[in-house]
Amino acid sequence: MKTSNSARLAARRSFLGGAAATVGLLASRWLGRAIAQPPAVTDPEDLKRIEAALPAKAPAVPRKPRRLLIFDLNVGYGGHPSITTANTAFTLMGKKTGAFETVVSRDPAVFKPESLRTFDAVFFNNTVGNCFEDPALRQSLVEFVYRGGGLMGVHGTSVAFTKWPGAIEDWPEFGIMLGGRGANHKANDEHVIIKLDDPTHPVNQVFGGRDFDYRDEFFRVHEPYSRDRVRVLLSIDTAKTDMQQQPSYGGVVRADNDYALAWVRQYGLGRVFYCGFAHHPSVFWDPKMLEFYLAATQFALGDLPAPTTPSAKLTPAIRAQEQLGWQLALVPATSSELTLFEIIDRAAKEGLLCVGGDSRQKVSRDISRSFDDRLNDDELRQIRLKLDAAGVRLVAYQDGRSNGASEFARRMGAVLASSADVVSLDEAARANRIDSFLQGVLRQHPGPIVFTIESNDGLTQGIESFNQASIRLAKGGGS
Repeated sequence: MKTSNSARLAARRSFLGGAAATVGLLASRWLGRAIAQPPAVTDPEDLKRIEAALPAKAPAVPRKPRRLLIFDLNVGYGGHPSITTANTAFTLMGKKTGAFETVVSRDPAVFKPESLRTFDAVFFNNTVGNCFEDPALRQSLVEFVYRGGGLMGVHGTSVAFTKWPGAIEDWPEFGIMLGGRGANHKANDEHVIIKLDDPTHPVNQVFGGRDFDYRDEFFRVHEPYSRDRVRVLLSIDTAKTDMQQQPSYGGVVRADNDYALAWVRQYGLGRVFYCGFAHHPSVFWDPKMLEFYLAATQFALGDLPAPTTPSAKLTPAIRAQEQLGWQLALVPATSSELTLFEIIDRAAKEGLLCVGGDSRQKVSRDISRSFDDRLNDDELRQIRLKLDAAGVRLVAYQDGRSNGASEFARRMGAVLASSADVVSLDEAARANRIDSFLQGVLRQHPGPIVFTIESNDGLTQGIESFNQASIRLAKGGGS
């Protein structure tokens, strides 16, 4: 969409100075650095455009009534005009489909634990700048996500919790949790061909497996973005897009030629979605984009199951295990003196995505404390960052005997499985009969299973046998 400078300035003035209608349920506390109420669409024509584009139904049936917190505070920046449109579109979309209810706020107090626990997901709507600096509120947000809450962001969210102007990093873990940083771009009506990196992904279903062309302002993200961290949904097709378009603002060339635009990921148990283009209001009265955002919202809320294995880790074996609902976790041997960090490193080296911890383990050579609920917040943060850097998740099983252990597992973002859904591979691996063993398991238990394997001699061979058998079984074959 071509927008003149005068039109953009007029839109910005309107956004900064105009009165806003109530959207969803508004937090009542006023902030001196923001207008009294979050903005909503008041232009009748824009409202008609949004209403005409709303999806007729949601892709998934909500498992329970869902609440989405929309936070749109900008600090040190006037804010994108599309914020208004997104607030209204999401609120009306949730209401029409019955998928969720929205609460829109600019008050950081909504991130207090007692408030956050009333929501299923948080949508940071184009939030440029240092939204809040209170360490307790930041801890509350990361714990909310890590324990299983949803996190969504669009466009300017990639520079949330930075000091603006300049995007000076102020909370690195938020960028890690979101999956990327950066706001360098070309013209705000850049024309690109968008490639579906994962055509069959549930969030991408609206596009029917077809790439498409689009105009908007497309951010080029940088570290901590990596396909080792996130499941890329959409990216710029560099072979079909004129990558020499001008003007450019900041560094817009990536050495790896990887220009991801949208992705999902897991942070602990939390479901994270980000899309880098949402600059223009028109994005939120585009019918296909609203369906895309609705699916993403239901994923973040926990109603639309969708895989999050990072793109770079999608080997044939991992794809087969996703299809079968299987996970393989490396666990410490009974006699092992390996620390949790050493087990994580070994799992990453072997290409495994999961590890099991043990309260008898020390955390690391530097953190010589047991891996249990007596660890402090900083030690737990170091564990989160270690797991994320390695691309590994924790798994745990519930035996019904210790509520305290289950609570600690949730706080650590561990995938919780019942003891009936956890199967040891060790005996089958030692007897060199993994193929027949897995065929029997599949017949008797055709559902999600966490397999465990100990960090003993023969580990690499056992993992390779498991991977090859997974591929054959996913194709419907046997040994």
